[in-house]
Amino acid sequence: MSQGSKAVYVLGGSQTDFARNWAREGHGIDTLMGEVLADGLTATGLEARDIESAHVGNFVAELFCNQGMLGGFFASLHPDLSGVPTSRHEAACASGSMAMLSAMSEIEAGRYGLVCVLGVEYMRNVPGQTAAEHLGAAGWQGREWADAKYMWPAAFSDLNDAYSEKYGEVDYRHLGEIARINYENGRRNPNAQTRKWAFNDASFTTDDEANPVIEGKVRRNDCGQVTDGAAVVFLASETRAREYVKQHGLKLSDLARIDGWGHRTAPMLFADKLRESQNSRFVLPQVNQTIKECFSRAGINSAFDLDAIETHDCFAMTEYAAIDSYEITAPGESWKAVEEGVIAADGRLPINPSGGLIGLGHPVGATGVRMMLDGYKQVTGRAGDCQVEGARKVGLLNIGGSTTTIASFVVGAAE
Repeated sequence: MSQGSKAVYVLGGSQTDFARNWAREGHGIDTLMGEVLADGLTATGLEARDIESAHVGNFVAELFCNQGMLGGFFASLHPDLSGVPTSRHEAACASGSMAMLSAMSEIEAGRYGLVCVLGVEYMRNVPGQTAAEHLGAAGWQGREWADAKYMWPAAFSDLNDAYSEKYGEVDYRHLGEIARINYENGRRNPNAQTRKWAFNDASFTTDDEANPVIEGKVRRNDCGQVTDGAAVVFLASETRAREYVKQHGLKLSDLARIDGWGHRTAPMLFADKLRESQNSRFVLPQVNQTIKECFSRAGINSAFDLDAIETHDCFAMTEYAAIDSYEITAPGESWKAVEEGVIAADGRLPINPSGGLIGLGHPVGATGVRMMLDGYKQVTGRAGDCQVEGARKVGLLNIGGSTTTIASFVVGAAE
């Protein structure tokens, strides 16, 4: 927690089963929002009337659902929510984190004591190519990757090229192992989209039949999922958190606390990001700086002061870049953390014990909220089969676009 800031506590929350296809079930985005909110209230023992303010994270409901005004949907989910102030936040894949930061600001400013953050995305109601085109709204239309069939695989293939140019060729074996770990972690998560998927020894290799190329250097099993899903968490001031634990027979130490945060926005064009990195040790210096600012606010010195990390792995290459951005290794040496087992579920610093975007799923506007929920679960010992033993501090890294919007958090066990 940064010096001078008021503490923000996480009371808990819920997420939907990311394997569900809500359009196929005949449900709309309103039902998706309503179900996760109801489940979250039940999980925390809260009532709708306890919510003083709400923030909704969503990227492209206008394109997938022809629907905006999601704050109004929130106010329609329960009679007691009519009149509650709401806001909707968009920053591509970091939309949920922008909702989180805004909710935190309201608590830190003393405006409200208990704030709901709900992230949602409804994406499986259209063909895959249409979904890819809708998601391309997070790039600069007409100016980058215009010739690619699948824009975001092409973008992160270019990140692979940038790493290869700066540090030497990226070995696909390491990307394949990152993907394999995330799918294996997802298998233990009862909400994971891929928990029942089957793979073989060739699934994480350069075998073009078992793991075909999607764009450039990105292969099928490197990719995060197109997912329907929602997640919700409830944040509280210290005063309200103390009232909550007293009402529910708990201790403050049964909760989580947001110890630090970082937030930056890089130039829109990926080419401009790479120009900024020319005189830096890092390919993505803005990502590294966001993490360092978060660490400074949290009062920690190193990634190894954390017990686990939930990071953005829209592609295996994204997680590869996160490893050295966290300074788990020196710049360009992310492969060492893979080879040495550092990031494995039983490693020194497990990454994505939930399964991440690859294994668990990636409902875009919900991902930042889901990460916060998983951080809360880890530090309060509620992560079930995904639990990292003894976890007390967890790092989160959520990005939107080609690392255009970057958000980082440290979630700790409350004291």
